[in-house]
Amino acid sequence: MFKRCKIAFLFLVFISYQFHAQNQPTKKKPNILFIAIDDLRPELGTYGSEIAVSPNIDKLASQGLQFNKAYCQQAICGPSRASVMTGLRPETSGVFHNYIRFREKNPEVVTIPQHFISNGYETVYYGKIFHHGDEDELSWSTPQLKKELSGNVKGFALAENQKIQEDTRKEMFDKYGDVAKYGLAMGPAYESADVPDNTYIDGYNTDLAIETMKQMLKESDKPFFLGLGFNKPHLNWVAPKKYWDLYDESQIPLTALIDAPENGAAVGLHPSFELRVRSGIPKTGPIDEKLARKLKHAYLACISYVDAQLGRMITALDEAGIRDNTIIIVWSDHGWHLGEMGIWGKATNYEIATRVPLIISAPNLPARNKGIKTNALVELVDIYPSLCELAGIEIPSNLDGKSFAPLLKNPNKKWKKKALSQFPSPALREWGAYPLRPAMRETYFGPLLEEVEIKIKNQMGKQWNRDLFENNLMGYAIRTKRYRLITWRDRTKLSGQIIFTELYDHKKDPFEKNNIAEEHPKIVKKILKK
Repeated sequence: MFKRCKIAFLFLVFISYQFHAQNQPTKKKPNILFIAIDDLRPELGTYGSEIAVSPNIDKLASQGLQFNKAYCQQAICGPSRASVMTGLRPETSGVFHNYIRFREKNPEVVTIPQHFISNGYETVYYGKIFHHGDEDELSWSTPQLKKELSGNVKGFALAENQKIQEDTRKEMFDKYGDVAKYGLAMGPAYESADVPDNTYIDGYNTDLAIETMKQMLKESDKPFFLGLGFNKPHLNWVAPKKYWDLYDESQIPLTALIDAPENGAAVGLHPSFELRVRSGIPKTGPIDEKLARKLKHAYLACISYVDAQLGRMITALDEAGIRDNTIIIVWSDHGWHLGEMGIWGKATNYEIATRVPLIISAPNLPARNKGIKTNALVELVDIYPSLCELAGIEIPSNLDGKSFAPLLKNPNKKWKKKALSQFPSPALREWGAYPLRPAMRETYFGPLLEEVEIKIKNQMGKQWNRDLFENNLMGYAIRTKRYRLITWRDRTKLSGQIIFTELYDHKKDPFEKNNIAEEHPKIVKKILKK
């Protein structure tokens, strides 16, 4: 009798458990808000900037995990974004410049959003996620909204700047022919106009992203992967006047670190090609202090403009009631020299160009770690596997990166011993990292190229070889906890001789002012073993 009662009781417990389980809502996979920012170095309040006004990014960092030592794989838009979106390093994918689409080299590769589609997600993007011209239809499942532009969304809002751009374009094509289309006619470097945020592209895309998110929540029960790529603070530095007004230009500090590294590679620094193609910028010689302060003001205004758009997007998440089940990741494709080492632009292997802001807020982040800043070495190529692990989906086996998801639970966990970056001969490449076209020497780039060539020849002596230095020389950078090592090699003969070596000790020389490779061959050898 007792035994029969016990069996009946256990049966009722089982039935009750089954009924309870069947009537519990299945936990939805987390949404992903994937925010890319173009050309943003860690010039943010949360990263220690004394001047940047970035309250929304700073707030997100206080609610998430901030990576202080995050590095891109190549400090130029196309290769960096290809490495993020495919999980493959440039050396794996073969994408080294802005004039190649990643599927030309890797037709079967599966991108982050493409992988999330196969795992039940709706994916959509606005703005710059891949490099321009490389939008990749396979990665997106939801069509973009299109609105009547009504005269908005212009490169320049002011008629005088639009005319300067048009006139310059005509002048360059009349003078130089087809080579002018490779970035020689870009208009002014900056603009301050008293216009609404959505007059410029980043405000417009934020409007569309918010509306699309609301629409997806109404029409689908699938989790979403929403990419929002901000174009600023990429040149040209255009932003509504109210963001310029956040700064007193006379109080904006300029870098004192204007000299190239002592004994550094002459091929490692370019003549600021990307800035010099803008109207009103000297084609040769230094940028004077007055102009430098104006340019930094413009860069900072764009940071604050983008910060405001990011804040609007996150507020929309909160108002939709889905913040608690949304992973927010914010990253930049590379840093930017604002006069450091005497140059303006990205496109180097140094700390200032390769170190990037990276912040993540996720449901998996323990409350005790919110607002923590970790010094673990991470790379942008790690984003792909990290998002997979955090979303609970399989990590593809071919990825070059390593998931940093464990750092959310333990930000002080023993982690990577190195981060890798690379860049092909910056001094002798066009500003999209493309090998020099012969016609480019006939433009106003000619005198600049002659100057840098003289420096390289003087340094390299008999090792100088035009074909090697223009087409096949690659700088490979290894960032360890203490050091940055850069070796310059013929990438067609990687097992061959190192052509030039740079070593910087960040404990004693955080601004990379002195190359100490010759004095410390044992340290060089030890790092190379990594």
